[in-house]
Amino acid sequence: MSEKKKRTIQEIVDSKKTGEKMVYSSVPDYTSASWAEKAGVDVCVVGDSLAMVAHGHKSTIPASMDMMVMHASAVRRGAPNTFVLGCMPYQSYNTEENALKNATRFMQEASCDAVKPQGGKSQAHILKKLIDSGIPTASHIGLTPHTVAMFGGFKIQGKTSESAFRILEDALAIQDAGCFMLEFEAVPAEIARIISEQLEIPTIGIGAGNGTDGQILLGYDLLGVFTDFKPKFTKRYSQLTEVAVSGLKKFIAEVKNGKFPDEDHS
Repeated sequence: MSEKKKRTIQEIVDSKKTGEKMVYSSVPDYTSASWAEKAGVDVCVVGDSLAMVAHGHKSTIPASMDMMVMHASAVRRGAPNTFVLGCMPYQSYNTEENALKNATRFMQEASCDAVKPQGGKSQAHILKKLIDSGIPTASHIGLTPHTVAMFGGFKIQGKTSESAFRILEDALAIQDAGCFMLEFEAVPAEIARIISEQLEIPTIGIGAGNGTDGQILLGYDLLGVFTDFKPKFTKRYSQLTEVAVSGLKKFIAEVKNGKFPDEDHS
């Protein structure tokens, strides 16, 4: 079996012209990263959602750089031939100095291929600083979890003409800063499509319809691993928690009734 070839920044950028739909999956650990690579995912994203799905927090805010670098390193080991994108956690890019220091950690300590802060027009100087320093950078607009309190909760963005225009301004600022890609989250499908068509860089969407140039879902969501809640935009392709619990129940039953370990497993 031939070894998978890692996607390049240029291939991701060129997907805008070729029409190839890029598939991104957010994975928090070695095992899920290895699943993603075996399946042929284009980009493994180390999202700060791992604070919730891997650590049990109620939001992404508690994710620290140490936590993110540790998980990103595990993902790199699990998917050595897949493009890995490290998402910068809350307040890790609040100044140009902090952004450069923390993005460098993703690149040096975890061998990531690129980084992704959140924000558009207001963060353009941060994005440009990273790119000018030679760090491939993407960004994230629409519903940005780091500033969710300012939105009054997890709400769809871009529903009014005014807010849709702000998203367009953010998208253009991200492109002008030199980012190779941007992500829309929780944006009306028509708005995401129209803005995507105005851009030269590719877009990916989560809860933003199929008019973007690619899609991203959390691996633990789409596989049915994380079941505390299910976002509306998530489609379950497997039910791994049900399989796991069933297997554990069988193990418990066999230990209780003395069937395990048997001769073959002793």
